[in-house]
Amino acid sequence: MEKKVRVRFAPSPTGGLHLGGVRTVLYNYLFARQNNGDFIVRIEDTDQSRFVAGAEEYILDTLAWCGLEPDESIKHGGGFGPYRQSERKETYKKYADALVQKGYAYYAFDTPEELDAMRSRLRTDENASPQYDHSVRMQMRNSLTLDKQETERLLSTIPYVVRIKMPEGETVSFTDMIRGEVIFDTAVVDDKVLLKADGMPTYHLAVVVDDYLMQITHAFRGEEWLPSAPVHILLWKYLFGLEAMPQWAHLPLILGPNGKLSKRDGAKYGFPVFAMNWKDPRTDEVTEGFKERGFLPEAFINMLAMLGWNDGTEQELFSLEELVQKFSIEKVHKGGAKFDFEKAKWFNHEWIKKLPASNYKEAVKSIFESRGLSIQDDTYFAKVLELVKDRCTLLPDFWEHSFFFFRQPREYNTDAIKIKWNIDKKTFFESFTKAMASINSWSAASLEALFQQLATQAEIKAGELQLPLRIMLVGGKFGPPVFHIAEVLGKEETIDRIEDALLAFESM
Repeated sequence: MEKKVRVRFAPSPTGGLHLGGVRTVLYNYLFARQNNGDFIVRIEDTDQSRFVAGAEEYILDTLAWCGLEPDESIKHGGGFGPYRQSERKETYKKYADALVQKGYAYYAFDTPEELDAMRSRLRTDENASPQYDHSVRMQMRNSLTLDKQETERLLSTIPYVVRIKMPEGETVSFTDMIRGEVIFDTAVVDDKVLLKADGMPTYHLAVVVDDYLMQITHAFRGEEWLPSAPVHILLWKYLFGLEAMPQWAHLPLILGPNGKLSKRDGAKYGFPVFAMNWKDPRTDEVTEGFKERGFLPEAFINMLAMLGWNDGTEQELFSLEELVQKFSIEKVHKGGAKFDFEKAKWFNHEWIKKLPASNYKEAVKSIFESRGLSIQDDTYFAKVLELVKDRCTLLPDFWEHSFFFFRQPREYNTDAIKIKWNIDKKTFFESFTKAMASINSWSAASLEALFQQLATQAEIKAGELQLPLRIMLVGGKFGPPVFHIAEVLGKEETIDRIEDALLAFESM
């Protein structure tokens, strides 16, 4: 019987969630849903010095906004907890000690000063960063060079770490779901620390032990973890057997203007790199997110899916449900994917057009309210948004394309019409308001027909009258088709605005 698919995302609670992290979540989520499996979020907080208050909540809030809720987490619970590594501390020591007993790891008692001295002694032009490896270990203070009695004494008196004993002259390999067979030479890998002096595991030990205990079947992570793969493969072999190891896929990097897209690129190039605003509690510095810039979660997820994957067709717009159906980890590209903010905005524009305005009405309402405009009539508000949404790329764009539906013009761009304004046109608009007052069918089409009819009777070109009408209704040369504006404003408001404008035009 096949094992149930179980995948995990294991972030460190050190700050905001970079869009590369959200893409890793997305690929995990899609694979789990495709295979009726479980998606787990596990907090990797073994490095307590880097822990940032609020980061755990931020990560889970981000996934909720994206619609990528996990099945198991510190928030959702589950049968494989705890889901915070710091709460599993005692578990790791047991496995670290077992590795030492089997001869696959050793206790190291070197002080920071001794490690610095080793690096200074061995540093050359060819070897700028000497490593603690097979060529160095027998010159250092550890359980391989000390007798049993001295080792026991030091274990009970001073801090120590546990290091893996990397074998010499071996190759290890695995089959990556994206890259095919990947082979490593163990001789070029150093003896990584597995258990730190504070009793906490490093990522290397924790990820293997947790993936085993949580029955993870597939592990998707960034390609920056490829150099660590030989350590993890050997830990699987030594502790649980390679048959228990999950299938791995190492995802390509997301590239910015100068190589890997970093968290600092947003400030440098003027686009977000986090999913949502992140306020660092240590500095109060706020890093802008895609959500606050005005992106829809549907567009953000769609854009991320296409950063390194496509289904082999020309299709670019995918809902989350469509992505679940069509996604294939084998079709993820090996090479890095270049992030293009203009393309990201294109996705958002398409999703604003594609979705009913009711989907993002509340988000736009909060933007309007932040600018001092209180929305009283939700039905009217939704109607306005539907009319102007094709013009909007980001959610704040709705303001400039529709604020005039909620308040009469305070001033008019009369310069645009002053030269051609005359008594005949004033008379036309007085007739137009009277005719509108008795019209039965209030629609853009009926208003335009009435407008054309009266213009013909007045022997004035309708085209010469449309710009003054627009300025009367909105104050300037902007907005959607003018008769659609009138339709949405309604009869009473349209007539009021024309009459007020005619009074203002007296001074022209």
